[in-house]
Parts: sequence; C-alpha cells; structure tokens
Amino acid sequence: MRATLRWAQSDLRTHRGEALFLVLATCGIAMSLLLATALFGYATNPWQRVFSQTRGAHVWIHTGTSTDLEKLSAVNGVEAAAGPYATSSTTLASRGARATVELRATPHLPGVDRPLLTAGRWLDPRTPRGVVLESQLARALLTSPGDALTLQGTSEKITVVGVADSAETHYRPGGKPGLVWALPAAVQRPDGQAIGLRLIHPDDTDYAIQRAVTVLGAGAIDDVSTWQQARNEAQGENRLIGQVLGLFGVGSLLAAGLAVHGAIGTRIRGHLRDISVLKAVGFTPGQVVRTFLCQHVAYAVVGALAAAAVTETVGSHLPGRLGDAVQVWRVLPGHTAAQILIPVAVVLFIAATTGLAAWRAGRVPPVPGARAAATSGHRAFRSGRHPQRSRPRITHRTSFSTARPLSAATRRAIGGGVPAALVLGLHALIARPIRFVSSVARLALPLLLVVVAVSAWTTLDRFHSQPERFGAPAALTVRSHEGLSDQEVRELLLGLPQIAAVYPGVEVAALVPGQTATIALRGLGTRQSPYPVSLAEGKAATARDEAVAGQGLLDLLNAKVGDWIRVTVGDQPQVLHIVGRSIEPENAGRVITTSLDTLRENDPSLGPALYQLRLRPGADPHTVARHVLTAGDDRLDVHTVPGPADELSPLRGVVAGLILVLALIALIEVLTTIAATVRESERDLLALKAIGLSPRQITAITLTATGCTALAACVAGAGIGMPLARWLIDTQGRSSGIGSGIAQSPPPALLVIFALAAVIVSTGLAAVPAARAARRRLADSLAAAA
Repeated sequence: MRATLRWAQSDLRTHRGEALFLVLATCGIAMSLLLATALFGYATNPWQRVFSQTRGAHVWIHTGTSTDLEKLSAVNGVEAAAGPYATSSTTLASRGARATVELRATPHLPGVDRPLLTAGRWLDPRTPRGVVLESQLARALLTSPGDALTLQGTSEKITVVGVADSAETHYRPGGKPGLVWALPAAVQRPDGQAIGLRLIHPDDTDYAIQRAVTVLGAGAIDDVSTWQQARNEAQGENRLIGQVLGLFGVGSLLAAGLAVHGAIGTRIRGHLRDISVLKAVGFTPGQVVRTFLCQHVAYAVVGALAAAAVTETVGSHLPGRLGDAVQVWRVLPGHTAAQILIPVAVVLFIAATTGLAAWRAGRVPPVPGARAAATSGHRAFRSGRHPQRSRPRITHRTSFSTARPLSAATRRAIGGGVPAALVLGLHALIARPIRFVSSVARLALPLLLVVVAVSAWTTLDRFHSQPERFGAPAALTVRSHEGLSDQEVRELLLGLPQIAAVYPGVEVAALVPGQTATIALRGLGTRQSPYPVSLAEGKAATARDEAVAGQGLLDLLNAKVGDWIRVTVGDQPQVLHIVGRSIEPENAGRVITTSLDTLRENDPSLGPALYQLRLRPGADPHTVARHVLTAGDDRLDVHTVPGPADELSPLRGVVAGLILVLALIALIEVLTTIAATVRESERDLLALKAIGLSPRQITAITLTATGCTALAACVAGAGIGMPLARWLIDTQGRSSGIGSGIAQSPPPALLVIFALAAVIVSTGLAAVPAARAARRRLADSLAAAA
C-alpha cells in the first residue's frame, strides 16, 4: 500500500496537467448534470417555482366580515400568515370581456404569498384606484398595465398598474374568480375576509384546517382552498415539458458517461510504459488496478465536490435562464437530495469506468511489445512456420507509430502536391479506425442531442411565427350578445379593414357511444367559405356530412381517416364521415371539425354562437380586438385565440440552457480527443522530423486530425439527429393528441454554421498543445516513444 501511494504521489507530480484535466472534466460533468436537474425542475414545475418564490400560503380561508381571523395566526403549526384581508366579489369589464373577480384589500406587499410581478409595478398610494391583476385573469380580460377596467353595475373605473403571478388557484371562466390586489381605498364595500396560512409542515394541511374550524366555528368559514388543490390543477399542463426534458436528461447522462470513460481510457493508454515499469519492479496486477482506481476516484471526489460547491455558490449568478433555474431550484423540494445524490452517482460511475479500464491496465505485460510478440509467435506456430528473427527495415512505406504502409493513394497525394500535413493527418486517423470511430461516436452523441434540441427550438419557433399551420388559423374569437343577428355581426366585422375573413361557428360537447368522456364538436365556416383547417392527412371537409378529426379523437375511437362515426349532442345524433386528420392543439386533440352547414342540416336548432376572425398579415390581434369592441358598442365579447405552443413557451429558454450543458459535455470530449491526438503525435515526432517536416507542419498534422474528428462527429450527429428529432417530436405530438406532422428541421445554413463552429473551436483548442508538442526536445521524444 505504501508503494502504491508513493507511486501515485510521484505520478501526480509528473502529470499535474492530466490530473487537473480529470478533475475539471469531472467537475464539468457533475455541474452539467446539476444544471440539467435545475432546468428540469424549473421548467416542469412552474407552480412549485412560483410557490417557492412567493412563499405561498398552504391554506386560504374565506369568511364573512364579522369573523376575527387574527386568532388563526396563533394556531399551533402556523409559521406565518398573509392577512387577514378585506375582500369584495364583483365583476370587471374590459373591452367587452367580463370576469368575476375577488378584490382583495392589500395595504402593502405581503411577506407571505407575495405576488410575483411580471409586468408593471406594485400598488402605490399615489394611484389609489390602481390594481394588480393575476396573470391568467389579465390574459382573459385582454388587459395590460395602463388599461382601465369598469366595475360592472357602476361607472367606477380602476386602472391596471401591474400583472403578477400567484400560487393560488388560477382564474377559470364560470369557476374560480380571478384575483385582484387593490389598496383598501379601492375596496369600498367589502363582503368578506380572507387569510392565508403558511404552515411549518405542509403535510399538516388537514390538521390546520380542523384547528381553524375549531377556533372559528364551522358556520363561520365560507370557503377553504389548499396548496395541493392549486398544485394539482397547475401541474396537469406540464406533462409534455417533463417528458421532453426527461429525454434530454437521459441523453445528457449517457453523453457525460461516455465523455468520462473516454478521458480515463485515454489517460491509462498514455501510461502503458509506466505500467510496464511497475510490473517489472514487482507490482502485481491487483496493485496496478488499485493504484489507478484510487487515483481516479480521488480525482472524481475532488471534481464532484467542486461542482457541487460552484453550483451552489455561483450557479444563481449565471446569465439568463440557467441562473434563474439554479436560484429557484434551491427552494424546491428535493434540492438537497439532488445536490448530494448527483455528485455521489458521478463518483460511483467514474469508479466503475475506471475499474474496467484499470482491469485492462492490469493485464499489460511487464515488457512493452511482449504481447504483440507473443501473438505473432502464436500465429506462426499455428501456421507451422517458425518466427524469423531479423532486423526491422525502415522504408518509405512504413508509417510512423502504426507499422502500416502508406497506401498508394496517400503516396500519390503527397507526390501530387497535396500538403503533407493534410494527408498525414487523415492517414493518422485511418490507420487507427477503431480509435477514430470511438472518438467520433463519443463526440457525436452530445452534438446529436444539440441537433435534437435545435430542432425542438425550430418547431416551437414555427408554432409561434406560423400558428395557422399548426391548428390556429384564426387570431380572435368573437361572441355576440342578444339583439344582434348573424347578418349584422358579419357586416360589422367585415367592415373593419384589418379582418380578412369571418367564419361563423358553434362548438358543443358531444358524447361518443360507449365512451364516458366528452369530445368537442365544432361547426366552423360554410361550404361557400370553408374554415382553413390545418390538415396533416387526408382532405378538407367540403361535402355534406364530411368532417376532419384530431389525433386524440382517432385514438379514442380507434378510428382512422375514411371511417364513419356517430356522436350525440344532447338527444340529437350526428353521423359524420372522417375525411382528414387535422392538427388540433386544443382538448388533447379530441375534436371533430365540420362545416356549420353540415351541423345545421342534421340539427336545425344549431346556429352560430361564435365567429372566428382571420386577420390580414401584419395586423395586431390586440389592436383589432379594440377596434371590434369599439365598433360593437359593448355588444360583442372578444378573446384572443390561444397559440398552439403557449403552454410550451417556458421550454424555449430551457432548451437554450440544455444546449449550453451539452456544449460543455462536448467540450470535455474534444479536450480528451486533443490529449489523445497530441500524445500519439509525440511518438511520431522523431519520424516526422526525420523526413524533413517543420514544427509548423507537425502541428498542422495534429490540427488536421482533430478538425477531421470534429467534422466527422458533426456530420454523424446531424445525419442521425435530424431524422431522430423529427421522429421524437412527431411521436410526442401523436401521444399528446396534437398529431404527427408538426416537426420542423433547422435550416441547413444553421447546421453548416454549427459544424464550422465545432471544427474551429476544436482546432483552436488543439493549437497550443500541438505546437508545444511539436517543439519538444529529441531526448523527450525518445522517452515518449520508448
């Protein structure tokens, strides 16, 4: 053991650079996984993020105005309380849109359940009639800071000064009222109170409610809501993001593992001469294995601890979404466990990887080249020939360090004036095909994942920039009040120059026989003016009884394009012929769309209940909505149509962060490749100088080999990554009900720039060590070649 430690200490002094590289590589891998975990929690659980940032209340209790809620602050198990606040239930109107809300008198920014501002500012006594709206309510009312809202039944106006996120249950039309924070002066007629309780132990929610009922009395409490209810409602929208990030997480883990394996294997290959010396002086194979295992586990422990420390101290200061993710991750459940388990898993993985490589090192013979000689003699014996002893001949056909002759094409290329550095650099890769393929495969994996991430980014970008191709051809939905006929509404809307087309329609809930779930049956447009459905398969519904369906509906009914289906609206059946499959981002794809004429022929009582508006290019939906409300004289309700990727908007920033993480893993693999290439070039240095190559040409050979490896990895990554990305995105779209056919590939120019950047970075990193190796002394070169 003492000899093992002394050799390990001597090796550390001799190879400080290699030890530092392994520590930094381990640190980079562990940090990449920690950042990927932070990004995963940040994107897949936005409710938890908001709850943690706002110090959300675990229980909200609503009572009448006469109840003394101050007593609940002293209930056992309550850490802190928000309020009590006076509340008033009312209805707000904005440009024809209406919403039931709860005005909450908030004199100052609370410490518990603190609203997280996303736009504007907080309440200011200098604006006594100013309010802050919960973000989902603001979207429903089409409002932003600076807009004026009307209290229904009065002529009073209030001004929106801010929009904020909250961890409470969000606004739902016909369900949960929207939340509006206001100064006490704006809540003139309170009809209730509300208090939020933040508990010491969140799992004691039921006990805290029972204690509140005991203290206040059962008849005093009007409504109770808990953090579990709000979380369950919010988390149902994030399954897709979780699956996408989970896939990237698994891929990143595999890429990181291969990068570590390559780095350790490369280092042990560079110590074959030292291993032979250790065997010659009496080290057993077990001692050699333990030596390398202890060395690399120690490096891994140092690197993993450094990664955890850097992520914890500096991670929140990283720019962009990465810094935000780390800052929020610290207060999410499971942060401490992940901060411990991920570095431990990295150390264990490196120990397993090192054990395999060290076991191979333990089988190295004491005399270099003995294995090759033994193998040659064994082959000669089996062939009936005796191995002949002769002095090795060195000719122009012998390739340095490979003992393989130069091919005729290689010699013709050199003789034809092709730069020798280029030819020999390519030959160095071809002469070691297994090692070259292994390096390309390890580097191609993170680059492949980058291509998949860029494809996902491109698809999301197309969703936002071209919604008409992905199930949202209309930008606005208009509903009319009583007193306006269908003809009057159409004339009014078509009179606005920004509106290109108006499609009358109706949407009803329909029941499919044998199914307990309902589906959405839509009749949009007429046969003279058909609704522009986003088709992925089949044709548009133009004839009588024809319809198109979403992927979710086809899966629900186990049907396909060309089938006839029967649905029931109330007691009225509708028999429809499915002639196409449409891209449907709403209702999990469980939607049937036909023309309004078809529905009215089967059920004359159905009439237009809404109007879908297609705008002219360049028209702003919010501006057009204001014009429609003004022209309608408060007789129309206008709402923007949700974008097909609105729920996935957080994913764009997270994809950018994942690309940075994968780039870090690829950088570690590039450095490993550079180290192996430079070490091999040191063994060839004598031969290269003997044939008259200058240090600059020798450096160019290493740069050529490194650049070609990076280029091959880019080609492989793009060639496999693009079809893989299309398959993954379409498969995910099919499973979510949207349907396949939504995947978009990145522009070819972007992939070319990506490949050029990878080659330039790789050769740039290799320039300094290659130049230093090319200028080594002959004595050092002889020692390296020994």
